[in-house]
Amino acid sequence: QVQLVESGGGLVQAGGSLRLSCAASGRTFSSYPMGWFRQAPGKEREFVAAINWSGDSTYYADSVKGRFTISRDNAKNTVYLQMNSLKPEDTAVYYCAATRTFVVRDPRGYTYWGQGTQVTVSS
Repeated sequence: QVQLVESGGGLVQAGGSLRLSCAASGRTFSSYPMGWFRQAPGKEREFVAAINWSGDSTYYADSVKGRFTISRDNAKNTVYLQMNSLKPEDTAVYYCAATRTFVVRDPRGYTYWGQGTQVTVSS
């Protein structure tokens, strides 16, 4: 069982930056690939970024490639999402998630989810 808690969301102007954190409980965190997803009002939850268990492979949605960076610190049981050059269309609730299998872009492939953190980008 893994429990996930996101933090770091907030209100930022377009062009600004935020760093999201996702703290995980459980001694097996380092064995789980992790992902970040987001959901805007009235839209489906969408893939943002993912990272394998060791942190040496990362994956991004085209919409965030070059602006967002996912990373993890297994010693701290934490995964991060550094978001730069934010745009109003990045406004959403951001969720971190853990999968027991392998990295996928489909949210249905993830077993454990955090409660989400709101990111609002003003124009």
